[in-house]
Amino acid sequence: MKKAALLLTVLVLFACAKTEQPAADTAATRSSDKLEIKADVPSRLAKLPKTVIDYDHSLLNAEEQQVVAKLIEASKEIDEIYWMQVSEENLALRDRLAKQAASGPLDQAGNDYFVANKGKWDRLAKDEAFIAPFDKKPEGAAFYPKDMKKEELEKFVADHPDQKAAIEGLFTVIRRDASSNALTAIPYSVYYKEHLDKCAAKLREAAALTTNASLKDYLTKLADAFGRDNYRDSDIAWMDLQGPIEAVIGPYEVYEDEMFNYKASFESFITVVDKPESDKLTAYAQHLPAMEMNLPEPDEYKNKNRGTDSPIRVVQEIFTAGDARRGVQTSAFNLPNDEVVREQKGSKKVLLKNVMDAKYRMSGAPIAQRLLDPSQLPLLSFDAYFNHVLFHELSHGVGPGLIPNPANKAERVDTRTLLKNLYSAIEECKADVLGQWNMLYARDHKLLTSFDEKQQWVTYAGLMFRSMRFGIDEAHGRGTAVQWNWMREKGAIVPAANGTFSVDFTKARPALQSLATELLTIEATGDFARGEAFLNKYGVSNAEIDNTIKGLPENIPVDITPVFAAAGEK
Repeated sequence: MKKAALLLTVLVLFACAKTEQPAADTAATRSSDKLEIKADVPSRLAKLPKTVIDYDHSLLNAEEQQVVAKLIEASKEIDEIYWMQVSEENLALRDRLAKQAASGPLDQAGNDYFVANKGKWDRLAKDEAFIAPFDKKPEGAAFYPKDMKKEELEKFVADHPDQKAAIEGLFTVIRRDASSNALTAIPYSVYYKEHLDKCAAKLREAAALTTNASLKDYLTKLADAFGRDNYRDSDIAWMDLQGPIEAVIGPYEVYEDEMFNYKASFESFITVVDKPESDKLTAYAQHLPAMEMNLPEPDEYKNKNRGTDSPIRVVQEIFTAGDARRGVQTSAFNLPNDEVVREQKGSKKVLLKNVMDAKYRMSGAPIAQRLLDPSQLPLLSFDAYFNHVLFHELSHGVGPGLIPNPANKAERVDTRTLLKNLYSAIEECKADVLGQWNMLYARDHKLLTSFDEKQQWVTYAGLMFRSMRFGIDEAHGRGTAVQWNWMREKGAIVPAANGTFSVDFTKARPALQSLATELLTIEATGDFARGEAFLNKYGVSNAEIDNTIKGLPENIPVDITPVFAAAGEK
């Protein structure tokens, strides 16, 4: 009996041990599967506070609101594509983080910051990974094979000139051929077919709902463009778009491709036109040819062939997706980027008024008030800021575009192709500088009267650090660093007391003119070596910039994370 009892006790203990062991193994597995998140992510997230963005619903009737609902659905497919363009692992990682978010505050913050950055690389911290593994972001994002170096693609193009257009094209993904391991170009229409087909279907549903002929034409041509990888017809239709709904969807900006600036990222802006504000600004577009002729560059470089149709829209943002919704939010945009369409039709400037209001209120003005000498603070002006953004976008539409190819003078090429990975920073810097230059032209010709020249300069200087806080490695931030370093070198901006700065009004205009000439010359010649030397000297941080940024109060947000009420977001 005792042996039996002992044996029974042993068997019971063994059984208990066996039943408890899997639970321990499961816990260990859950622990090992949990993604490691850097401890400071909550403080990073605080730099991009969630901000509700809504619009005046009375601006749209019932039919138009139905159309907008379909456009939001279409935009969500565009968002999925952009996640894939940033990283092939993004979608799986997003799912894991969403499940992990309920585990605690750090996990929730990690998930929210991942969504805000459209990936695990911090766009405010030189693309530093904040989720393990803490690897470096591929320079070419997911447009190219992970193991591909810049030199490999350049050599491939040199060895296969017949494939140059496809390899360097805006709308192809580069992968390796499974059999030969050679580089091959896959059209977006093939690589992203599933989401593009869904998006096209939603666009056609929206086109069927609208009675606006120009919107119907644009949406139909855009749906067709997804299958052809040719957006020229839809871009022209977008330029002709009239009515309260201002929407643009497609692959446009090349910032994500930091290796070459060859590949366009998908994005979407769904907005409603603020007609009274837009009507005030239409006069500026009529002066673009005169502004082109007024640029401080030799006549041989001036672009006399650009289209003069340059509509300006002030809008209220309803929803954005893809490249339009990651990290720092844009205040305005200027499209299309196709130089052929620009020469034929010009370009459209769209200012996101409700977003600009939020950004200026939450970060722009507080930074300027901290950094400007108190004697110049009264000159700070929202109207000057608003017009700087407007003229920045206008100025994307002036200056060099298609230029003679240095290798073949009979051929014209886009300066973007020659400047490669330098182009985004140089072009953003150019738009800022020419924006200021063209504002001076507008003031001199009494087109702008709501603020004076001193207000223009003080607001320009006061808000530069708002852009540099985005990160010097980002195109806009680097372009702003160029301006700060140049203006400091020329004595146009000078240190004042207690870490503040003031503008020397006598030196500001000459300094800006010389910088404009340098930028225009780089773009007009496509001189990569000159552009690289220029950015290496001026497009960099230094002790003054670093210390000034570090000295900004932590409670001043860097930017906002939009929460779109119209899409039911919370």
